Amino acid sequence: MTTPSLSPYAQDRSGLVWAYRFNQAHQGEVVPTAILEQITQEAQAEHFEGFLWLHFNLSQASTEKWLHAHTALPPEFYEALHQGSRSTRIELADDALIAVVNDVLHGFAFDPSDISTLWLHVSPHLIISARKKPLKSVDRLRQSVQHGALIQTPVELLTHLLRDQADVLIGIVRDAVSKVDLIEDDLLAGRLHYKRENLGNLRRVLVRLQRLMAPEPAALFRLLQRPTSWMKEADIQDLRQSSEEFSAVLVDMASLQERIKLLQEEIAAMINEKNSRSLYILTIVTVLALPINIIAGLFGMNVGGIPFADDAEGFWMVVGLVASLTVFLIWMLVRANRDK
Repeated sequence: MTTPSLSPYAQDRSGLVWAYRFNQAHQGEVVPTAILEQITQEAQAEHFEGFLWLHFNLSQASTEKWLHAHTALPPEFYEALHQGSRSTRIELADDALIAVVNDVLHGFAFDPSDISTLWLHVSPHLIISARKKPLKSVDRLRQSVQHGALIQTPVELLTHLLRDQADVLIGIVRDAVSKVDLIEDDLLAGRLHYKRENLGNLRRVLVRLQRLMAPEPAALFRLLQRPTSWMKEADIQDLRQSSEEFSAVLVDMASLQERIKLLQEEIAAMINEKNSRSLYILTIVTVLALPINIIAGLFGMNVGGIPFADDAEGFWMVVGLVASLTVFLIWMLVRANRDK
């Protein structure tokens, strides 16, 4: 699995991965390490111009300690970091937004373990994002900022992240559709070298993606109905639009799951039909071999009175008897199939 190159903050004791300050021109500027603590304190004041985005690596033990010491994050943010539920949601906490966003790792290979979580705290002048593993969507967002993307508000940065995540999901769905198309073509051609387990694994990954990445409708509805005072109307509309785009991707994913389910059922039916045909052939062979087995067993007994023992034509008489019984059984099977 390839890991993206980290910024100069990677070795910082705070666990910071990158930091950008968005100026009045709405472009992100890299924040030097020397003024990190100072600008973090300034960003939590109302008079701060623009906003600050800090992205942290939670796998570093000192990260939470640094956040406790230099930020005024609400308890709900730390509870979200440690609670068991990781479903995607956006909630209000102390006039700020707490977002839990699930994303895929770099080099995603349709493995459920390649899904991880990103936590965000969004306030009027400060965005704190944290993750334990390098994630694909947030790195795409960083690349957009680095290439001069214009982002006016913190909520716009959040909606940009959701759209990048939807684009990543679209790519995953396209890859999955390509795999399913290949399996379907082989199935129509009568090639069953693909096992049902392959489709089963793909379906389980899609179900997990849908379950983790689908935003909680209730939380999002409450936010859109009662937004914070510092959220602009344009931000609310962008957030609503991004959620609708996300929902469209999830609908496509659900349709693909249903298609995989039908393919699994079709493969199972073809396998059962093939097994039934093999069992039928085995039954016919067993029935046809029944006369010779019975007669061979009778004539193989070392007892007196075995018929045709002293007859010169006895062997051929027994062969004729076996052939007659076999022909009779064949006639019975053909008649039964014809009636069926």
